[in-house]
Amino acid sequence: MTTPVRDLGSAVSLAAGQALPEQRSNDVSFREVLDRMEAVMSDPLRRVDALVDADTLPPPHIRQQLRIAANLTQAEVAEAIGVQRLAVVRWEAGQTQPHRGNRLKYAQLLRRLAEEHPSVAQGGLGEG
Repeated sequence: MTTPVRDLGSAVSLAAGQALPEQRSNDVSFREVLDRMEAVMSDPLRRVDALVDADTLPPPHIRQQLRIAANLTQAEVAEAIGVQRLAVVRWEAGQTQPHRGNRLKYAQLLRRLAEEHPSVAQGGLGEG
C-alpha cells in the first residue's frame, strides 16, 4: 500500500524518510505525484512551451552560432535591438544577460534565426 501525500512538499518529505503530518481526505499517493510529474516532463508540448516563453534565451554559444549562421555581424544584431555592439559581445560570451526590454527583442530575433537554422538551434534552446 502506498503512503498518501498532500502535495509535492509532502512527497519530498516522504522520499527523505521524514514523517508526514496527519493526512486529509484529498490526499494523493506518492506514486500519483511522481506519475503527474513524469507526465508534465514527458509531454512534448509542455517542453516546447517552456522553450518558447517570450524571454527564453538559448545558451550563449548557440546565440553566437545562430547569428553566424544567419551571416549577421554583432553590430547588425546590436542595431536591430537598439544596443551597443559590446552588449551583444557580452551576451554571446555569457558575461551578461540582456535586461527585460532588450531580452524580449533579442529572444524574438533568436527564435526567428532558430526557425531559419534549426540544425544550429538543436544545440539547445532553453537557458533563461
